[in-house]
Amino acid sequence: MPTALAPETPTLVLDPNDQAPGLARRFLAARFAEWGIEDDYVGRLVVCELVTNSYRHGQGSIVVRVFRDERDGLVVVEVWDGGEGLPVVRSENYAATSGRGLMLVAELVRAWGVRPLNEGGKVTWAKLP
Repeated sequence: MPTALAPETPTLVLDPNDQAPGLARRFLAARFAEWGIEDDYVGRLVVCELVTNSYRHGQGSIVVRVFRDERDGLVVVEVWDGGEGLPVVRSENYAATSGRGLMLVAELVRAWGVRPLNEGGKVTWAKLP
């Protein structure tokens, strides 16, 4: 997914620790409030899952951006990390105690994907409905 961002797009840089998902949720909630969007539930869930995956499976700092796509006005959440592994939706396993997050994200968003970066790492993105 190409991104066309204005230079002033707010960016949140997080340490990869257990505080990162909560900070990312607050960051997203603040952006939604600026835009006058009252229902931020799906956005908070999505950013929390993507940041948690970066914290648990990625490497290095986590970078979060929340912006509106200039083409259609929909909100896009991007989460960058330095890890080389790409996230995948796991098949259903009713006995598993984890691993359902991306499956849930895939059901809730309009589109999502992963872009490997030339300099290493990746950006996982989701476009909210």
